[in-house]
Amino acid sequence: MQPLGIKPDCRFNGLLALDRASRLYDSRFRQALAASNRALSEKETRAVEAMTALRVTSKMMRQLMDRWAEKHGLSEGRLHVLFQLAAASGHRLPLGEIAEQLEVNVTGLIDHLERDGLVERIDDPQDRRLTYARLTPAGGKRLEGMKGQGLQWQMKIASGLSIEELEQLRHSCLKLIENMTGARVAVGRSA
Repeated sequence: MQPLGIKPDCRFNGLLALDRASRLYDSRFRQALAASNRALSEKETRAVEAMTALRVTSKMMRQLMDRWAEKHGLSEGRLHVLFQLAAASGHRLPLGEIAEQLEVNVTGLIDHLERDGLVERIDDPQDRRLTYARLTPAGGKRLEGMKGQGLQWQMKIASGLSIEELEQLRHSCLKLIENMTGARVAVGRSA
């Protein structure tokens, strides 16, 4: 399979191989694990391999996201603020809510975005303690220009995966989140 034009941005030091079920694994990591002389059950071995593959994938995704944002004059954090505002009602949110959603101190991010004309601060006339960030038309235009490229980038990364595999990947990642956080599944099912 072609590296999708993102190979210079990604490095993988493992060695991909296929197991008997034609599933990929990292043979270098498996050899290192076997050489560690620590007796692991098959399930323990597969869990360690899967979590390591997830960590490597996550690191690469973050690097790609950083580089993509940089190409558009943004940091990953600033990009996430813009996404949050674009999705919000009236394209505005209280600064505290943005900070809570992104789990970061947003003051510096908002300062930069405001300086670049992508976001503006608005004081709440009814509560002087509350300040909102609002996406400006220039900020909306910047995001709109990035959407198509962002979707294309995600589709390249997901190429070769069936809809069923994508749903299983989503499910597996969210199951890990459920295990780590105790998040509960909402009642009811949806398509």
